[in-house]
Amino acid sequence: MADVRMIQVAFDCAEPERVARFWCEVLGYVVPPPPAGFESWAAFDASLPAEVQGSAFACVDPNGVGPRLFFQRVPEGKVVKNRVHLDVRVGTGLVGAERLAALQAEQARLEKLGATVFQVQLADGFNESCITMLDVEGNEFCLD
Repeated sequence: MADVRMIQVAFDCAEPERVARFWCEVLGYVVPPPPAGFESWAAFDASLPAEVQGSAFACVDPNGVGPRLFFQRVPEGKVVKNRVHLDVRVGTGLVGAERLAALQAEQARLEKLGATVFQVQLADGFNESCITMLDVEGNEFCLD
């Protein structure tokens, strides 16, 4: 049997710190401490060459269970649907109206953070409800 590998999920974006801080709020993640010798990430960033300042940011699960999220600046904007997306599991074990209410409550919270609703898929007798949202840069994720 193979060893389990730790993973990091990487996001291409225009404003790494802004997107990282959004996901901190969504998932309850935190910004890790800055590198040794720096009192803040801003101080570390200022020590870098001008052309790479602000080009990356990260956040981590404070309990060490979830993957590290890494955000990197890219020159191009988002053009098509994501090939990979996150499912934020807020309705696990819930069905019907109870599940939809939990999803809608989380939707309202995330809209206050800058997310927008892309599509609401209501239960159809086979699949339960799901809400597809867009983060602060238009990347899809699902409330599941």
